[in-house]
Formats: sequence, C-alpha cells, structure tokens
Amino acid sequence: MTTLLLSLLLALSLSQSAVPVAVRPLPPPLSVVRWWEPPPTPYAAGHRGVDLAAPVGAELRAVAAGRVHHAGQVAGRGVLSLALPNGLRTTYEPVRPLVAEGEEVAAGQVVAVLTEGSHCPEPCLHWGLLSGEAYLNPLTLLARPTPRLLPGPGTEPGTIQFPAAGG
Repeated sequence: MTTLLLSLLLALSLSQSAVPVAVRPLPPPLSVVRWWEPPPTPYAAGHRGVDLAAPVGAELRAVAAGRVHHAGQVAGRGVLSLALPNGLRTTYEPVRPLVAEGEEVAAGQVVAVLTEGSHCPEPCLHWGLLSGEAYLNPLTLLARPTPRLLPGPGTEPGTIQFPAAGG
C-alpha cells in the first residue's frame, strides 16, 4: 500500500514537473488496449505500462529529448529505453531500435519500429515509464486532451446524449 501511495504521489508531482514532454510515441489517435495497473507491492502482479494499439512496422517516436539508455534484446524481445530529463526513463517494446546506446535523441525523432511479439492479442506497443526502480503511468507525460462535445448520430448539434440507465 505504501508503494502504491508513493507511486501515485510521484506520478502527480511528475505531471506538474518541468519535463518538456508533448510528443506522442505513436501518431494520434492513441488507442489504449490495456491501461497501467500498478502492483500493490514491487513484486506483485500488475501492468507496469500501457499497451497502445499499432500495426507492426509503425514508427515510434521519442516522447522527449534524451539519451538512449538501452537498445537491444531483453528476454528475446527488442527493447528501447530512453533516459529523459529529471532521471526518468521511458521504455518501448517489442521494437527494432533505430538508435544506439549512448546516442542523443530529439523529441519526436523516430527511434524504433514496432515488431511482432507483443503480449497483446493484436500488435501493440508496450510503453513504460520509470523513475529509478518505480514504475509510473507513462500517459502522465502527455498533455491532457481538451474535451469536446460532439453530436452523436441523428442528434442536433449542441445536444448531449447520455447513456441509457444501466448502460
């Protein structure tokens, strides 16, 4: 419980930090296949990142300027890890890295290509974020979208539809 609370507090502080991150790892719209599910303890089951739907061969971009921490195989899968400002690291897998360890990268630079071998039923990018050894929700790095009300099919513009009771 303490680890979860500390992770949440750290994520909150990161969302207000000076990390200049505004670049998505994939082109919009991002489609989350599986959300971040922090484990209750460091060694418990959980999902230490988010899975984003993408086709094999999709170009992946650096979410911020940084340095390549790791580019290579981990447990038989291609993994890319970028060291960002403030000691953060972001990870991408399964990928074929297009950059080498130690190389400086720019925000938005294509750094890898998505390959087969993900843990999703369909191809996806597993995108992670770490601060030291603590896993955080990588979606906190992105600017929050501006909500917009759009008319549903068969409705007048400016009309808001609510789901049916129980739906």
